Parts: sequence; structure tokens; C-alpha cells
Amino acid sequence: MAARIEGHVTSGTFSLDGGTWDVDNNVWIVGDDSEVVVIDPAHDAAEIADAVGTRRVAAILLTHGHDDHIRAAREAAELLRAPIYLHPADRMLWDAVYEEAPDAELADGQVIPIAGIELTAVHTPGHSPGSTSFVAPALGAVFTGDTLFQGGPGATGRSYSDFPTIIDSIRDRLLVLAPETVVHTGHGDTTTIGAEAPHLAEWIARGH
Repeated sequence: MAARIEGHVTSGTFSLDGGTWDVDNNVWIVGDDSEVVVIDPAHDAAEIADAVGTRRVAAILLTHGHDDHIRAAREAAELLRAPIYLHPADRMLWDAVYEEAPDAELADGQVIPIAGIELTAVHTPGHSPGSTSFVAPALGAVFTGDTLFQGGPGATGRSYSDFPTIIDSIRDRLLVLAPETVVHTGHGDTTTIGAEAPHLAEWIARGH
């Protein structure tokens, strides 16, 4: 069975800078009938483990360290018997939730093989310092976390985020992908690089 992408939505809260909001998160399972990686196992570890079933989980890949994306990660790692990968620039966000470190650090350009294909970690800071996207050319896909959504960049009005940085990341590291590349986001609907690219100037003018 060829590698494929499965999406699941889980619900919970996101807290930062003294505020808490209800959120729905996209959880992505990438692989085949025998092995997968899980990207951002948010909120409900048991539900995600049920979706994985008996398949081997090679890694849990975190796009960034905001608590809605990581709070269930340790429980998921225990249920799935898989190591957690996070970019080290987001350790301060991780450390606000957990006492122990993630299992492994993500590096820009790191290749994660799974089910006969490869995901490449691309450092795309701005929403957070360690925000990382995962490019899967064989699937015509990129997993952008909260860096790029349908309709524009992720939020940059909170601690550790920066609007000019996220614009640089989107322009120089994401919009260079093939226009037909499907963008699988951390929240909300999927889109494509080609659908978003024409709006870059509007986002810059908007300024947030």
C-alpha cells in the first residue's frame, strides 16, 4: 500500500500570554498500512492512538511548541511508543508544559523516511522561533503547522512571534514549492501553494 495522508481533527484549548481559547487542531498521520509518522498529536492522545491502530509509529513530529500542539504529545508518545521531535528553538514553550526534554531535536533539512517516502524538515520561524514545516514531495504536500494557513500567515501578535520573520519564511521557504503542492495546516482547511502565493503582497500590507 502506497504512503498516504490521513487527517483528524481534535478539540481543546490553547493558552499563551494569560489568555485561553478553544481550538480545533488538525492531526496528520503520514505513512502506509504498516508504519507512519504522526504530526502534531493534539489534545486527545487516545483518539489519535485509535486512528493509528496497530501500525508502527516511527516518530511524532511537532511543527512548533505551542501548548495546544504539545500538551498531549507525551501521552501520545507513551501510547504509540514513539519518540517526539521538536526544533530546539521552541524549547522554552516546551519547558512551560514539561519538565523533561523532547526525545530528539529537529534540524533544518533533516530527512525523516517513512513508508518508502521522505519528509524534509524546513525551519519556518515567525509564528514561533522553532516553527518547522515538513515537505513531502512524493505526496505533493507540505505540513505547515501554524506558519501558513488558507488566507495567510499564522498569528504573530503573541510572545516569541514576529511578523517580518514569518513573511520571510513563507516567501523564501514555502512559496518556492510547486504551485500544486497541497498545504496541510495546523488548523482549518487545506489549501495549495498556488492559491496562496498571489496574496503575499496583501499580507505584507495588512501587517499581521
